[in-house]
Amino acid sequence: MGLSGRRVNGKLGEETQQMSADLTASKVPSSKLRQAISGPLLFLFILGDVLGAGIYALMGVLAAEVGGALWVPLVVALILALLTAGSYAELVTKYPRAGGAAIFAERAFKRPVVAFLVGFCMLAAGVTSAAGLSLAFAGDYLATFIDVPPTLAAVVFLAVVAAVNARGISESVKTNVVMTIIEVSGLVIVIVCVAVLLGNGGGDLSRVTQFPTDSVPAVATLGGAIIAYYSFVGFETSANIAEEVRNPSKVYPKALFGSLVTAGVIYVLVALASSVALPAEKIAGSSGPLLDVVATTGVGIPNWLFSLIALIAVANGALLTMIMASRVTFGMAEQGLLPRAAGRVLPNRRTPWVAIVFTTVVAMALTAVGDLSTLAQTVVLLLLFVFISTNAAVLVLRRDRVEHEHFRVWSAVPVLGVISCVLLLTQQSAQVWLFGGVLLAVGVLLHLLARRTGRPATAP
Repeated sequence: MGLSGRRVNGKLGEETQQMSADLTASKVPSSKLRQAISGPLLFLFILGDVLGAGIYALMGVLAAEVGGALWVPLVVALILALLTAGSYAELVTKYPRAGGAAIFAERAFKRPVVAFLVGFCMLAAGVTSAAGLSLAFAGDYLATFIDVPPTLAAVVFLAVVAAVNARGISESVKTNVVMTIIEVSGLVIVIVCVAVLLGNGGGDLSRVTQFPTDSVPAVATLGGAIIAYYSFVGFETSANIAEEVRNPSKVYPKALFGSLVTAGVIYVLVALASSVALPAEKIAGSSGPLLDVVATTGVGIPNWLFSLIALIAVANGALLTMIMASRVTFGMAEQGLLPRAAGRVLPNRRTPWVAIVFTTVVAMALTAVGDLSTLAQTVVLLLLFVFISTNAAVLVLRRDRVEHEHFRVWSAVPVLGVISCVLLLTQQSAQVWLFGGVLLAVGVLLHLLARRTGRPATAP
């Protein structure tokens, strides 16, 4: 995959090539939202969302599936995520508008109901993910500092995230830069501490290839890949802030693939370190597994310091996920797929405040009805439908030409992306299907309300 040098609508002369970046920026339609995100900020946005969304919270859940071979499903999940990321790179640079996958579906399939279902799956996945992260925030990491009821802590946490989100996109992504640096430092601490443990003759390298004794490795890997996939799904969040990125055709593909590969390398190193330091059963029994890994090494990192880093990492993932969910809601309201009130923005801040309030309230409600594992798998279930739609939309929209330069993925990639998503869908449990179905039923009611009280949906 690479940035195509071809222009989709005719060729420019050699003498105009130096002006391509400026022309690209000028031909992208204007927006009500502020274009405040540069390439480096976008890279850190995606990296922070991916890292904060899984590694600190789900390593214990993953260990229950694959034992000490934690790195195997992470590698599989990365490969599967890169397939769909290729489709996102083409469509985001082709149609850089808020709404992401919902906009792609409406352009490709010409049916507002399809666009609604895709967009609402994205929205529901976002708020479900934020609910799961808020529960991770309120677990063992927070208990290092204060003993409060987890649900109460999760609700207060989500309220603070909403306040930062409403403050402004520029403030949010700059906050993300600081938080991403902190969360990466925490993962580096894990890797270094286990390296010291090995240097002192501790740890057990043989555990990194050990699956549970009663499991079939291939089946366990596929089941683990569903959970591990949650650790990478933050990349699609960036599609919903494309309208706020400067020159997305140039910077988006580099930021997307660079951040995914960087996250994958970090994940594999942390997974190997965790297996070396602790038996799988001890990792699986903890809601703060990386805290236990660091403590086992005996390096002397205070529990409070690593817990603080972990809390910041989880908070960063929740912030970026809620930014995505609110932008999806805003984009769908702009297209008449949700009640138009959700498209209101603050006059000075130009942030979608109604969408922020709505998504935050739903996430708060979900903290009371689901556990971390169920919420994570529900997120994957919903996003798999989104990804199937997006991969198919790439092929359908190849005949649609635009006047600005954009990324073009190899045609085989979206086909493989669809196949991989269908494979993962077959591994979901009945409970997860039920949970996802209830969320979609709520969305259908909102859509019907929008059709009765608002303007009809229009083409983007």
